[in-house]
Amino acid sequence: MKAKRQELPPLRLANGGLLDFTRTRVMGILNTTPDSFSDGGLYVDVSLAVERALEMVEEGADIIDVGGESTRPGSESVSDEEQIRRTRPVIEGIRAHSEIPISIDTTSSTVARAALAGGASLINDISAFRFDEGMVPLIAETGVPAIAMHTLGRPREMQSNPTYQDVVEEVRSHLQVRVELCATAGVEPSQIVLDPGIGFGKELAHNLALLRHLNVIKEMGHAVLIGTSRKSFLGQITGKDVNARAQATASSVSASIILGADIVRVHDIKELRDTVLVADAIRNGVHS
Repeated sequence: MKAKRQELPPLRLANGGLLDFTRTRVMGILNTTPDSFSDGGLYVDVSLAVERALEMVEEGADIIDVGGESTRPGSESVSDEEQIRRTRPVIEGIRAHSEIPISIDTTSSTVARAALAGGASLINDISAFRFDEGMVPLIAETGVPAIAMHTLGRPREMQSNPTYQDVVEEVRSHLQVRVELCATAGVEPSQIVLDPGIGFGKELAHNLALLRHLNVIKEMGHAVLIGTSRKSFLGQITGKDVNARAQATASSVSASIILGADIVRVHDIKELRDTVLVADAIRNGVHS
């Protein structure tokens, strides 16, 4: 059964703008890393990264997500200084040409603060603010919107026999605790976006269960982000290599939207634009 779009307050972005959820928002992935699982090494040059970001804007992206540290399974952490070196010039370059919301994909409050100073609009933290005790105070201080994602552990060990009794309830409970912690610190709950963390400390059955029961996360009353783009669980289903998963990604994006996603995080904006439009029309009952 499709999930009708809920009335959600807009996110108040760091630059003073608003991001509403009258339609599904598309987040374009921009990794400035040499080792990300799909596009590692493609955008380590600042000018190429900015060019790709502006291309995604033209293709229909609503948010550009800039990351300077790979979070693929087995990856090692990167210093704050190196993340800032990789990401801040790119953020400043994008901001010089576009007002598009920019998210900084990091678990470090130091990196996040530098990104916000460079023009970033929101924070995307795969640890739901667990890995750096300074992240929640930063969010409370700045009022910046933030994405809280569930992961079972750090990337280097998260896929080492992930085990759950009830993955949907455990992810929901984990995210609820993080939201309550933020609220206690003075963060407005409506500024928190939830992400169940597809592929982060989950096996195939866990990922499918979370998508199938996305309504459980939606019922928490927050905007929900889903990231399935090119991920390994799609390869397990289709047998396709990482760069041949466009159709599988489109299927998972369409299902995610109909089941309740408010933001979809993808690599291929142009290829998925029609998928998002059609899924939105089915979910909303009208073409928006």
